[in-house]
Amino acid sequence: MTVQRNIIDLEKMTVLVVDDMKSMRLTIRKMLKHLSLGKHLKFAQNGREGLQILHASYVDLVIMDWSMPIVNGTQMLESIRNDRSLRDMPVIMVSAESEKDIVLEVAETEIDGYLLKPLTLDALDTRVRAVVDKANNPDKSTILIAEAREFEEAGDIKTALRRIKLALALKPKASRLHRQLGLLYDKAGKPDKAEKCLKKAALINPQDAMTRKILGDMYIQKKDFQTASQYYLEAMSQTTRFSETAIQLGEKLLRINQKHIAISLFSKVISHSKKNLNDKKRIIEICLNHGELLYPRELLDSIIKEFPSKYDMVYQAGEVYAAIGDTEKALELFEIVDRYQTTRIDVKLEIARIHFGNDKMYKADQYLNKVLQKDPDNVEALALRRSI
Repeated sequence: MTVQRNIIDLEKMTVLVVDDMKSMRLTIRKMLKHLSLGKHLKFAQNGREGLQILHASYVDLVIMDWSMPIVNGTQMLESIRNDRSLRDMPVIMVSAESEKDIVLEVAETEIDGYLLKPLTLDALDTRVRAVVDKANNPDKSTILIAEAREFEEAGDIKTALRRIKLALALKPKASRLHRQLGLLYDKAGKPDKAEKCLKKAALINPQDAMTRKILGDMYIQKKDFQTASQYYLEAMSQTTRFSETAIQLGEKLLRINQKHIAISLFSKVISHSKKNLNDKKRIIEICLNHGELLYPRELLDSIIKEFPSKYDMVYQAGEVYAAIGDTEKALELFEIVDRYQTTRIDVKLEIARIHFGNDKMYKADQYLNKVLQKDPDNVEALALRRSI
């Protein structure tokens, strides 16, 4: 099986530039014209528009921004690589960011080149020429990998395995090839060989986050949650891409009373999360649902410190402090909420309960009166009043 490739002419090629900033699109256009790279230029302001152009017309090379609205660079790249008609297209990613997480994220989706803003003529010229030359003159390993993919998709796993083994003989230190071999063994129904190959990939490349995620999933299937969490912790030291699965794994660990490992996972998610507050709220709920109080208390304290006017969080912190027996702190927090949200009956009931538990019947009765003024038939308030 031979994979057909179109030869790209540097001067005559069609280039698609995808960037949400008009000034950046114009800058790249000017640079490409100056360098005599590409005869036909197309433009899109986000990944969705870019994909529409790719499906409607022929393009030789894509130069795309990483950070875009609607569909960002990573999402567009994944769509390209998952589309049989587009997947071999050379793609260069441009970003204003230099964070390791971004480089790893796009690398796992098989990016051909990476450029950091602000762009220079020399950098753009060098990268475009190198990427096109690689596409026009793929090495033997690249050809074997493409052939293996074709055989795999045709259902011939045995031949695909042989092709990847030949590619590995040429590049024995390529962690991605060991990973691909492992995945093929898994498809062939040989889980032990798959695991061995994946572990070798992880050993070869300490930054191979994708392999660690796959190993983590494998151990989740085996219900070996401790080993799974270790691989996820390693993966999340490299990238935030797998936070969702890590949170789900943490919840599984709480169910089997492995709270220390679960909290380690949750802490890693939070420390790397760009949606820090939302992730904290979700993890708090998960922990509380499984009877874990101390870690949520820590998270709630940090939220209140950062956002003192988020009274729903202040109230929840009061509930947690009350549950662990620190009624003094709970009362302090409930009184803060009551001061700023004076119509909340639930807060007044909590304060009344604490005063009742502390034998301060007069204060308890005061708050019960406030509740009953707003809700004369409140069952909880009436029951507590009878106890007084």
